[in-house]
Amino acid sequence: MAFSYRRALWPALAAAALRAVPLAAQAPAPPQVSVGGLAYTQFVYQLKDTLNHINNFDVTRAYVNVIGKFSGGVGTRVTADIYRNADGSLGYRLKYAYAAYTPSGSPLTYKVGQIHTPWLDWEEALWDYRMQGSMALERGFMTGTGTQSGYVSSSDFGVGVDGKWGPDKVNFQLTVVNGETYNKAPGDKGKDVDGRISIRVLDTDDSSRVGGLRVTGYAQYGRATGGVERNRFLGMVSYRSKQITLAGEAAVTQDGALGAAAGHVYSAFGVYKFPHSKAAVLARVDIADAQAGVADRQTRLIGGVSYQLSPNWRLLGDWDYVSFQGTPNPAQEAVRSQALFQTQFTF
Repeated sequence: MAFSYRRALWPALAAAALRAVPLAAQAPAPPQVSVGGLAYTQFVYQLKDTLNHINNFDVTRAYVNVIGKFSGGVGTRVTADIYRNADGSLGYRLKYAYAAYTPSGSPLTYKVGQIHTPWLDWEEALWDYRMQGSMALERGFMTGTGTQSGYVSSSDFGVGVDGKWGPDKVNFQLTVVNGETYNKAPGDKGKDVDGRISIRVLDTDDSSRVGGLRVTGYAQYGRATGGVERNRFLGMVSYRSKQITLAGEAAVTQDGALGAAAGHVYSAFGVYKFPHSKAAVLARVDIADAQAGVADRQTRLIGGVSYQLSPNWRLLGDWDYVSFQGTPNPAQEAVRSQALFQTQFTF
């Protein structure tokens, strides 16, 4: 009788073990949390500053990224931004702090919190030299105090959705945000709607979201605190392979009532990576007209040579020059021509 019990028990145990295998496979994956950093350093010599002969070492920006990946398509990101205050001290603020959800098999990712806005994160990936300075639409024009006044921000508070098909033959992002950017108070009840769509019309050996010959459009519609119209419209044609990057863009900026005189921003840039080398040359021109019909055009020329010392450390020597329509004041004159040695390192 005992032998019969054992013969009946072994198949039951085997069946239970087989049933346990799928249950173990369905167990949620443990969360993955990574911490990394990115920093930009520079030495700057102001060639036109005949009074002070400014030449300084500096850390222009540093970021600490904490990224989480969880089961069920959930992800998180928190980024600390260390920057130079107007008074010369180093300050800290949040750059990104959001949760993201990508449904299984879906080309869409939904985000909520302090998120990327649609344009700058994409354009910076195409240009790939944020270490040199901000992009044309973010940099805007130089004010009478020698500082920059831009038109868009890379981060804001709100909700958004990213999508890609192809993969990345079509890449888009749509957000609804406060519109006052991440470094200001939220403002009133007004919101901005921002959107970008990029279509690859010709493949190259770069299949990333910015690779290939692409046509890209961006639009922002909203109202600043107080109800003033705030609109941006931009078109770009770009080409990127593993060796060459070329891009040209034109933007219209409107701050005021519909039909009011608008501003214009134009930018063109290129990067050439030497074959079988870690060196590259780059050039860029930005043109900003703060208001049509007013003699306020500013043209910025950038040229330089970079070297990828290691996968985590890039070096750049470049020249940054701004010309003014009209006579610059002393503050603008002092900073309009600069020689720079800049580095970017990640960890």
